[in-house]
Amino acid sequence: MRSVSIIGVGLTKFGEHWETSFRELISEAAGRAIADAKIEGKDVQAIFGGCMASGRLIGQEHIGALIADQLGMNPVPSTRVEAACASGGVALRAGIMAVASGTYDVVAVGGIEKMTEVSTEEAATALGGAGDQEWELFNGATFPALYALMARRHMLEYGTTEEQLAACAVKNHKNAVNNEYAQFRKEITVEDVMDSGYIATPLKLLDCSPITDGAATVILCSSDKAKKFCETPVEIISSVQASDSLALCQRQTLTAMRATQEAAKLAYAQAKITPKDVDFAEVHDCFTIAEVLATEDLGFFPKGKGGKAAQDGETALNAKVSINTSGGLKGKGHPVGATGVAQAAEATLQLQQRAGKRQVSDAEIGLTHNVGGSGATCTIHVYKRL
Repeated sequence: MRSVSIIGVGLTKFGEHWETSFRELISEAAGRAIADAKIEGKDVQAIFGGCMASGRLIGQEHIGALIADQLGMNPVPSTRVEAACASGGVALRAGIMAVASGTYDVVAVGGIEKMTEVSTEEAATALGGAGDQEWELFNGATFPALYALMARRHMLEYGTTEEQLAACAVKNHKNAVNNEYAQFRKEITVEDVMDSGYIATPLKLLDCSPITDGAATVILCSSDKAKKFCETPVEIISSVQASDSLALCQRQTLTAMRATQEAAKLAYAQAKITPKDVDFAEVHDCFTIAEVLATEDLGFFPKGKGGKAAQDGETALNAKVSINTSGGLKGKGHPVGATGVAQAAEATLQLQQRAGKRQVSDAEIGLTHNVGGSGATCTIHVYKRL
């Protein structure tokens, strides 16, 4: 299998795009990525697009064909990938395998979601389909409720506090201030989080990622050809996916995500590194408890210590491990189909020393962690400068 690198990235601003269409978001992110890679549209040999719920949110299916048509790339093969909130990460993995296999040399991977076309209640119902519809959503268990169950169990077993969860949100908002693409470029305090009102105890409004519109694109190229287009390509040295039970009631534990743990073991082995070698990581913080679980399951901190690590500043920029330098899903925003691709874009910007005031000093190894639903799907990718 060939080595694969990222040679270009493009993002839209994440937020509420009332006046921008789904098609326009696709074009904006893809156009920026193609320009950043210094290629032309005709150089792209295949397209993989992550999108979770366009049918429910905007009434549009057949997204693969729409992307190719909108970008003027027909008859290039274009495929939509759906894996709930991990749609972008799985699309990235599909693109990597397509290049690694030798089938293509240059591939575009995109992710998109437009979530504000429907009411908050309708969006919540669409997102609920990422869990077990029959056993959970039908019985009233929304995603805040499912993650609240995980948080309560983590508190019971390890003494994690609401203030420790709040520390994750505070840190991610601070990072988002320096991300021009982020939805929330405003710092908050622990007190702000604690006063923001419960959504599902113990999770409050500011513990939860927002409803977001946005798109992201990366251009992949075989590493042996990457420097033909890009002076500083970023090599993907590991790409792993794992699964777990869809419903929480069938899980082995509520205080860990088995899919993350299994994917992490394989990813580190594939990349020939350990967690200590990772300089920064974009982890899937759809809720603050999700970040705590991720930092533990990825091996950055012992089980039960992730909350305290956040509170003690060990996940801040240029601390023990820089977590969610982009602002994460909490500060940057979470257009679900785009999140995994946006994480890859942040990893690329960091390793190319293009992250501005949120730059991790001397960054050499980065990791992205993208979760579908409440943990039933997980993709992990590891990156380094080529």
